[in-house]
Amino acid sequence: MPSTRIGRLFENLRQTGRKALVAYLTAGDPSPEQTPALVEALERGGADLIELGVPFSDPIADGPVVQRAGYRALAAGATLRKVLEIAAAVRRRSEIPLLLFTYLNPVLRYGLDALGRDAAAAGIDGCLLTDASVEEAHAYVDAMHRHGLDTVFLAAPTSTERRLRLVAQYSTGFVYLVSRTGVTGERDSLSAAIGPLVESMRRITDLPLAVGFGVSRPEHVAELGKRVEGVVVGSAIVSLIERNAGNPSLEIQLESFARELKHGFELAKSAS
Repeated sequence: MPSTRIGRLFENLRQTGRKALVAYLTAGDPSPEQTPALVEALERGGADLIELGVPFSDPIADGPVVQRAGYRALAAGATLRKVLEIAAAVRRRSEIPLLLFTYLNPVLRYGLDALGRDAAAAGIDGCLLTDASVEEAHAYVDAMHRHGLDTVFLAAPTSTERRLRLVAQYSTGFVYLVSRTGVTGERDSLSAAIGPLVESMRRITDLPLAVGFGVSRPEHVAELGKRVEGVVVGSAIVSLIERNAGNPSLEIQLESFARELKHGFELAKSAS
């Protein structure tokens, strides 16, 4: 049995024939104090794994929805250290796997070994650096693995075979497949590029595959659930939070939306 919560999650889902709903939210939006409750709402709705986004001042991979959330979170006092405190608060009440979703700059400022140590102590299970070059990731991977954390890397439709092999080599837990080039954001339809990317990764790794970027509807989840082990939804969740930040029903709405998304996997089963 895998040693991390992320590994155990995907193994348990594999054994029971189910798929993972991975939910992203920007930690600290609308406030650091509220984030743990939002995570719990997503978990009640069926989210299997939570990506905790660390707000960053220059988020090159984020679309406008996530960018705005990051700026709001920064204004509310969210920092990498504060996000680890948020994770610790979540962990006191939940065993849901937590993946730290961040950029290289805050990690280097914090220190690789210090982050591995403190993230593990806070109950984080893995880390994904969106702008880390996998060709130069050895020191980062070693630091995270020393502290028992998974390292998840991104593979895109434009990735060369050499890059895909490095992603497979350095990834643990799962591989994150970017459905299309560009930044995050909601889309009406999924990119046709994802099929060939899934096939390419299948040839070189046995790790679970999860697809994100542009996934925002139950029908997207249904379509991808036929092909991969996990589906990542981010901007649609962040957008819901943005629209309802001052609404007392925000947690109920998040739970309901997660349940709708999770139902997409059932749609996939019924259609097969």
